[in-house]
Amino acid sequence: MLIGISPLIGPDLLALLHRMGHGDELVLADAFFTGDSLNSRVLRADGVRIAPLLDGILSLINLDTYVDTPLIMMQPAQGDALDRELELSYRAAVDRNWPGAPAIGRMERFSFYERTKKAFAVVVTGETTPYGNIIIKKGVIPVPKG
Repeated sequence: MLIGISPLIGPDLLALLHRMGHGDELVLADAFFTGDSLNSRVLRADGVRIAPLLDGILSLINLDTYVDTPLIMMQPAQGDALDRELELSYRAAVDRNWPGAPAIGRMERFSFYERTKKAFAVVVTGETTPYGNIIIKKGVIPVPKG
């Protein structure tokens, strides 16, 4: 364990976050997501819900400020609904770490899958709430001048 790093962030995920560059995207996927068929870099976080994992990750990386939507959730299919409590838990994690961040965007399911193919990596979690998937776009870490 390291001071200041969530115990949900294991060594493989910590290394992966370190290797990501600005503009790279990380998909936090629910337990049912087809991660291995969409991306060659997949980590497992079985038993871990996305909201606390998102909170831990956002305490370590910047969100991309050069795009309108650095966070994008999968949009429910017609006739389905997004669990409002889940969305609020994600927003709470965002606001704790990056107050004032833009609203979480939405993306149609198959477009989300296509974007996942280009993502830096996928973390398949233990989240069981339908449409709990979210993409995080990493930003530039400010470098002190001088």
